[in-house]
Amino acid sequence: MSDLFALASRMSDLSARTGLPPVDKWNPDYCGEIDMVIRKDGLWFHEGTPIGRPQLVRLFSTVLKREGDEHFLVTPVEKLKITVEDAPFLAVELSVSHQGTPQQRLHFRTNVGDEVTAGPDNALIFRTGDAADELVPYLHVRRGLEAKLSRPVYYQLADLVEGEPPHIISNATKFSFAPDAGDPAA
Repeated sequence: MSDLFALASRMSDLSARTGLPPVDKWNPDYCGEIDMVIRKDGLWFHEGTPIGRPQLVRLFSTVLKREGDEHFLVTPVEKLKITVEDAPFLAVELSVSHQGTPQQRLHFRTNVGDEVTAGPDNALIFRTGDAADELVPYLHVRRGLEAKLSRPVYYQLADLVEGEPPHIISNATKFSFAPDAGDPAA
């Protein structure tokens, strides 16, 4: 765990700034892998042990970067590969403003505290799951990073589906309630 805390201390000055660090502008040299896993259920592990401090998970989530199908923790001077089993975040809460009107907005909160409104810059993406008829929803959070919708949030979202073909509206954007619709990875 000492390398985890060393990394956290090197990043501590970044957390003191307001907003998210500009990881999209950082291109440090690759330094190898760190034994960190973000499981499908949204739990973060280091060396097989859950990271129990939410502040530490939040700190790491702010310096997470995706390149293709790989995920890295980055600082201005180092880049460490980690394992992400599915999406790095979970959408754990959904609130709706102006429900049923053209101004409807879907607001999500992730397990690491990000607040995201679905819309043109934050797409809702539906992929086929393990079973052919299974629909798995994701939300673009930032810089190519996604949140998988938790089951309760998915059910809440399903109650908002309207029209034919089925769709959901948020922030003047229509999202098709179908697999791989609007998915840049498909």
